[in-house]
Amino acid sequence: MKDVAKQRTIALISHGGSGKTTMAEAFLYLTKVTNRLGSVAEGTSSLDFEPEEIKRKSSLNAAFHSFPWKKSLITFADTPGGENFLNDTRTVLQGVDGAVVLVDAVDMVKVSTEKGWAFSDAFGLPRLVVINKMDRERADFFKTLENIQEIFTHPKAVPLCLPIGAENAFTGVVDLLRQKAFSYDATGKATEGAIPTEMAPLVAEWREKLIEAIAETDDILVEKFLEGQEITDAELDQALRAAVLSGQIAPVTAASGLRLIGLDLILDMIVGLLPSPQERRPYQGSGTPDGPEDMEKAPDPAAPFSGLVIKTIVDPFAGQLTIFRIISGTLTPDSGFLNVNRGQKERFGQLFALEGKTQKAVEEAGPGDIVAVSKLKSSLTGDSLADEANPVFFKAVPPMEPVVSFAVEAKSKGDEEKVFAAINKMTLEDVTLRLTRNNQTKEMILSGMGQVHVDATLEKIKRKYGVDVLLNAPKVAFKETIKGRAKVQGKYKKQTGGKGQYGDAVIELEPLPRGSGFIFEDKIVGGVIPRQYIPAVEKGIVEAMAGGVVSGNPVVDCKVALVFGSYHDVDSSEMAFKIAGSMAFKKAFLECQPTILEPIMLLTVTVPDEFMGDVMGDISSRRGKLLGTESHGKRQVINAHVPQMELLSYSPSLTSMTGGRGSFSLEFAHYDEAPAQVRDKVISEFKPQEEKE
Repeated sequence: MKDVAKQRTIALISHGGSGKTTMAEAFLYLTKVTNRLGSVAEGTSSLDFEPEEIKRKSSLNAAFHSFPWKKSLITFADTPGGENFLNDTRTVLQGVDGAVVLVDAVDMVKVSTEKGWAFSDAFGLPRLVVINKMDRERADFFKTLENIQEIFTHPKAVPLCLPIGAENAFTGVVDLLRQKAFSYDATGKATEGAIPTEMAPLVAEWREKLIEAIAETDDILVEKFLEGQEITDAELDQALRAAVLSGQIAPVTAASGLRLIGLDLILDMIVGLLPSPQERRPYQGSGTPDGPEDMEKAPDPAAPFSGLVIKTIVDPFAGQLTIFRIISGTLTPDSGFLNVNRGQKERFGQLFALEGKTQKAVEEAGPGDIVAVSKLKSSLTGDSLADEANPVFFKAVPPMEPVVSFAVEAKSKGDEEKVFAAINKMTLEDVTLRLTRNNQTKEMILSGMGQVHVDATLEKIKRKYGVDVLLNAPKVAFKETIKGRAKVQGKYKKQTGGKGQYGDAVIELEPLPRGSGFIFEDKIVGGVIPRQYIPAVEKGIVEAMAGGVVSGNPVVDCKVALVFGSYHDVDSSEMAFKIAGSMAFKKAFLECQPTILEPIMLLTVTVPDEFMGDVMGDISSRRGKLLGTESHGKRQVINAHVPQMELLSYSPSLTSMTGGRGSFSLEFAHYDEAPAQVRDKVISEFKPQEEKE
């Protein structure tokens, strides 16, 4: 069994374009895992290998790899930074022990970095901060540091290294604790030297700040610091590591992943400051999915196996690949485990370590490892895996709610089954995709995290399954109702020679409170309509309601009383009374002040304080009714009721208003009467179709 203390399992997180994948490729090259430096720009990255990623020059999925560093093994996840793909980042963070947060030295902290930081907070992950791309034009370490410290107040971001130069003159870094300077050649090899003379005052100033920040986390050291006593390097090292592991300090360094500058110090920080599986916050579990979280799983290789699925990949040829973090125990090939969520036993053959786009068969894996097996029957992302005799359930984070929806259809007739089978397979791989059917509009609705997410999904479907999918704006499911009362007769009489048709029904129609549905009341007395025909009258009314009267949308919230009628001994039939009921209802409906109901959604928007006014004004312009606001630190949560038709393009609008720093969720609230202009538009759009039919 391997030494778990030498394992580091981390994630690289940041906003898209901050250089995560380039940095990860540089780590692999520097540690001689790869013999060439993979490039995102040139499409040669071993981590961004999907055609959709190569096309966009951006990570759309989390990728995994490992490399050795100074007798330790670092397993990492290169996570996507695009707003549309952050659910993958959040899910993967459940399976790591620490995070390396990259911030662009020019663009500084952006929205996805903020969200990745918040995810790390939620999972209690210690983290390091790398101010990357120091070689870029206009790169500014101290301005970026100030931005980081302003936005991220906890853990406290404290520089551990300072850059030597910037832009084209960025050549190395100074280690503030060791007071050593390192310069780098084109291969990433470091040469230790003296601190540049012009930097000496700056290094002294920031070293003092670093020592003070470290001392503040330790009662004994703060006393020594205040009394002016010398604090030894060993004391500083020990206190710094304790402060990082406890989430009090996030060390900051400078680097250029593209030019291989400062990477060895980052790796030293990962091994020296971030936790092993034994040092991370323990995983809490329960014996069953419904039980209390009263079980703590120690990362013991000799303990019963337990794990958590953090990603699923579905391939039409290779089958399903299930990726999971081993929390305790040791796995070997040709074994199995219990899926605790589903109560099903799973068997597998080979056990794989992930190496970007390839997998390497391994003979065993233990705590901290992220591994994969293929062709499991039922295990999906978020499921808990465990030894059959020692089940343990880990509560996984629920997937983020989709924010955009499209009506989807096959581009070619006859491909419908293939299209929807392909989308269903994609929903197994990507839990933020939802495929539902709108029974009213008869549309299949695909929902996702944004336009880019949906577009990339359809590209993948075409590549993997060979079918094209068309996207349309979904129809809004309006409904019809009434505001008045009426009493009318519906008489159906038809004579064609021989037996005719005769049905006569008199009904009273009146509105019901919103959300009441439909009530049918039989008030026939004296047998004016025989008992056997009354259900037929109701059936005719129900069918007329389903097809609508003025707009083709279902009728709701009304009461029909069958009060009178007549029949013919020979010509009356169930069909005749069904038609009579339908005729009576349609005639009465037109006399009862018909109107249109539109679906109203509960919109919850989370935005930084500075955008609150703009967002609230925009909600009002969409006919929204503000319900209230809540303050969460520097963010505001706005709740409002807004008509669904006004929110079909809300996602890009909110992104534009807030620079991508706002997020929102939607859920159905209720139906409400549409204003006259909406009502008239819905009715007028139906008439041409009605006349055509």
